[in-house]
Amino acid sequence: MSFLRLIICVAGVYSMFLLWAIAQERLAVPFPSIDGSANARFKSALFMGTCQSAAGTISSLVYLLFRRKPGQSFLSVIGLETTPHHSNGTTNGVSKEKTSNGHTKEVTKTSSTLSSPRTKALLTVYFQCSLLITAAAPFGFAALSHISYPTMVLGKSCKLVPVMIMNVLLYRRKFAPHKYLVVFMVTMGITMFMGFSHEGTSSKHHKAGGDSELNKSGLLGLTYLLINLALDGAINSTQDEIFVKYKVSGQQMMFFINLTSTLVTTFLSILPLPNIPVIHPSDTRQSELKAAFDFITQHPSIKIPLAQYSLTGSLGQLFIFETLQHFGSLTLVMITLTRKLFTMVLSVVVYNHKLTLGQWAGAAVVFAGIGVEAWVKRREIHAKRVMQEKEKAKIKSL
Repeated sequence: MSFLRLIICVAGVYSMFLLWAIAQERLAVPFPSIDGSANARFKSALFMGTCQSAAGTISSLVYLLFRRKPGQSFLSVIGLETTPHHSNGTTNGVSKEKTSNGHTKEVTKTSSTLSSPRTKALLTVYFQCSLLITAAAPFGFAALSHISYPTMVLGKSCKLVPVMIMNVLLYRRKFAPHKYLVVFMVTMGITMFMGFSHEGTSSKHHKAGGDSELNKSGLLGLTYLLINLALDGAINSTQDEIFVKYKVSGQQMMFFINLTSTLVTTFLSILPLPNIPVIHPSDTRQSELKAAFDFITQHPSIKIPLAQYSLTGSLGQLFIFETLQHFGSLTLVMITLTRKLFTMVLSVVVYNHKLTLGQWAGAAVVFAGIGVEAWVKRREIHAKRVMQEKEKAKIKSL
């Protein structure tokens, strides 16, 4: 049963996020108009975020309700209700009270929920995460207008760097020495990938007078990607803090972060915002929601990739949390690592990207660095299991 569950999780992560990657790249290129006018790009990144977070909210809620235990309250299902330990000797929120006829009955008591300081603090940090996600997503989408999708995937594989930096800056955490080696390898690999991106074509662009513009566009795309990664680092470090401090499940976190993200992006989408680069790149002072619906009306071919992007992204998150819950972070790292490699290869095949030998070498250095991280983590887990077995053996001998 465990092996079958692992197969299902691997197949789910691979299939959902490979389809999601294809849809994301398709949304970054121009769509034909029904009136025969020039093709246009879909610029409503906030609307895309709303679609995916709404789908994530629904899918995570359905999952939580499906796994609901008999007698469990709804607030407990979504992680807002905790059972306290009482000082009078009762535990798990169950106490015994005498009835009028002298018999005793068990009464389940739960802590105050929506008004408790813990709940208020938890909802606040969920809201902070949703704000960071809302800010990060447009930068990732905007980067695709200036860099290739393989470059984007490789850059997103370097999340370890901003996550480490943000953990040090925000929460003063320290890391093992090998992690700095991993950071160096990842940084070197992405530098090689970007440095060899115009190999064999620089003279052609130079003669055409377009080399300068190409470099400027690539640097702008890389800047957007770095901002996206920095915000991702803040998001991941905050999520780590939520897991440690509030003891919620991954699906509960997924539900609330997606719910609050949907509320935030919907609120921003209905406001008549001025032109804001990346966040709201509209030429007229109109709401993002109206601009998105107008675009969909004039370019109906966007409906399928937009639905594919939303649904596969939300379902992929569920498979990730299921893998994390039953098989641990090591297995998840190995699955996501190979998935990103296959995403790069699939993008090259589907959209006919041309990678130079130097770029493939840079990608190999990046994935080798992440492989070092996975290998060290496996050794640590193995050593921990050996210690646990020794402790069990000592207890049995006593």
